[in-house]
Amino acid sequence: MRRKGVVVSFVDRSDAGRQLASRLQHLRAERVIVLGLARGGVPVAYQVARALDAPLDVIVVRKLGVPTQPELGVGAIGEDDVRILNPEVMRAAGVTLVEIDVVEARERKELERRTRRYRRDRPRIDLAGRSVVVVDDGVATGSSARAACQVARAHGAARVVLAVPVAPLDWERTIDADVDEFVCLEAPESFYAVGQFYDDFSQTSDDEVIACLEELGSSAVPATDTGAQREAD
Repeated sequence: MRRKGVVVSFVDRSDAGRQLASRLQHLRAERVIVLGLARGGVPVAYQVARALDAPLDVIVVRKLGVPTQPELGVGAIGEDDVRILNPEVMRAAGVTLVEIDVVEARERKELERRTRRYRRDRPRIDLAGRSVVVVDDGVATGSSARAACQVARAHGAARVVLAVPVAPLDWERTIDADVDEFVCLEAPESFYAVGQFYDDFSQTSDDEVIACLEELGSSAVPATDTGAQREAD
């Protein structure tokens, strides 16, 4: 990872994805599954999946915020009723499980709406026992990326790699417990927002997400021979 105070610019998310893919070639042998964080992470993940000859799926997470401070996250939810809570934040904010249930019910509806739109009739790719690469277009606070990695782990991923084009300097120190590997192209000293590192950071549309998934998404992912792998280990 290069760590300099120079502002780096990617042409767009596709360009960022191609550059990121060049740093992930060591993962080809692991037969990974690539997950794009909706929405902006999907076109980046598309290029990574193409380069690694890997299936692509979308990962949708919703933050569970403190009712009186929605920007303060106490956890996150993912598909298949996955819920991750941070007991320390809950205690500090004085939030009860009943209050979290109310927040989750609202966020769950939005999560299900988005996943239905993006995935349509395709089932979620099974992550159990697999190596998974979670890709986003960049990290600012990192709360969504961390939640996505935690959700992937909760879905059974054996190994989780977080890959992003850009993140704040030294941000990876905050995610040691959430990922097995962190790959980032640039971590500049001067960081204000992810968009400052892109020439084109226009919003990714739902249709673009769907098009990426229709081309590279697959529910027929070859299973890993976990038994043979254990013997090899």
